[in-house]
Amino acid sequence: MFRDGALQPADRRIAVRSPWDGETVGTVPADTPRELDEAIRRVRAAWRPMPPRERSAVLRRAAALLTDRAAETATLIARESGVCVAETGKEVERAAANLTVAAEEAERLRGESIPLPAQDRLAVTVLEPAGIVAALTPFNRPLNQVVVKVAPAVAAGCAVVLKPSEKTPLTALAFAALLVEAGLPPELLVVTTGAPGELGPALAGHPEVDMVTFTGSVRTGRAVAAAAAGRKLLLELGGNDPLIVLPDADLDLAARLAADGAFATAGQSCRGVKRVIAVGEVADPLVSRLVQAARERRAGDPLDPATQVGPLVSEEAAAEVERRIHDAVAAGAKPLCGGERKGALLTPAVLDHVPPGAELVAEETFGPVAPVIRVGDVDEAIAVANGTAYGLQSGVVTSDVTAFMRIATGLRVGAVNLNAGPQFDSPHIPFGGVKASGLGREGVRYAIREMSVTKTVTLPLP
Repeated sequence: MFRDGALQPADRRIAVRSPWDGETVGTVPADTPRELDEAIRRVRAAWRPMPPRERSAVLRRAAALLTDRAAETATLIARESGVCVAETGKEVERAAANLTVAAEEAERLRGESIPLPAQDRLAVTVLEPAGIVAALTPFNRPLNQVVVKVAPAVAAGCAVVLKPSEKTPLTALAFAALLVEAGLPPELLVVTTGAPGELGPALAGHPEVDMVTFTGSVRTGRAVAAAAAGRKLLLELGGNDPLIVLPDADLDLAARLAADGAFATAGQSCRGVKRVIAVGEVADPLVSRLVQAARERRAGDPLDPATQVGPLVSEEAAAEVERRIHDAVAAGAKPLCGGERKGALLTPAVLDHVPPGAELVAEETFGPVAPVIRVGDVDEAIAVANGTAYGLQSGVVTSDVTAFMRIATGLRVGAVNLNAGPQFDSPHIPFGGVKASGLGREGVRYAIREMSVTKTVTLPLP
């Protein structure tokens, strides 16, 4: 595993293969729970919080190093994940921005003073690091999913034990080495790779771990939460995010938001557009524009700069999306374009008249699909949008502020964006959901709070 600032020798290794052509991109250690236990105990023995100014300096240097290596990092992400380089370049920029904001926030850790006149005392609260943070990350966006967990943990003064997805671990290992190069004490970071069924429970349930942060499926997230019982938790468990388009919408904007949200990173994004809910007479002209936008997207080799949609993470993942498309068509949906599969590659698809109960839209579908659900009015749009187990993010396209506020109030989600899609993102705002979409909030400042504990000190007033 990666510990003490370097990748250690390993008796067993596992291959990381390109989803595009099956080529072996690299190999990583297949760590065991025993080795992980030893590494975590070493971290506990060595951990001492860095001063905030030093944390900030490390994060700033990491952002600069990442920016300098943007092209090679984007290529590495594309090779192991299949996401096209046009998208992975943006991911590197986003990760560098998160590191920069984390550096700023590391010097803004603030408590509060609370006068207690009745007791003639003053209470002062201070933020302290939670301790050892176990971070478990998924395959999609293998750099930024790591950064949004590790950067706030470093800013808060925590040590980190990271387990990236076994499908995309190379980027995480490269970033860990970059952090140590930037000045992070090597004893404060471990990256473990191998079988998730072995390492996940061993990490989440380890007695020396103080907090667990996880991004992934609901099923796995609940297993992580059970293993981590009694510890602080931050869970981001995906979404089934709607883009609601009202009759007065700017149709060009709506079609662009729908296409960008549904097809970016081959649809493998928890905050991407999973359902397009068209209200009333807007449906026909919206669908026409959306089909045109889908047909203009070029799918193919992720390393080709002209490619806009690369393969899914595996052929099995693409086959599952293809099955859901076929099932939706059998239930009455009308396929308008795309949906052809070759191995792990699936061309961008648009389906109209999708029944709200079809698995394609009732569950989170990770693929380049824009399913259009037609509804009669705003009340039905709210009911359909709320009609799944998820509640992460959403977007509404309209110029009617009253209607927007009615929708924003009625939706059970973590965020509602006016004239922007659910994919809207900023490192300065909270990110997280309700219902099955998770627990707690990411976003740099908010994640730092999650990874801190509040200590109260009281003293007598003079």
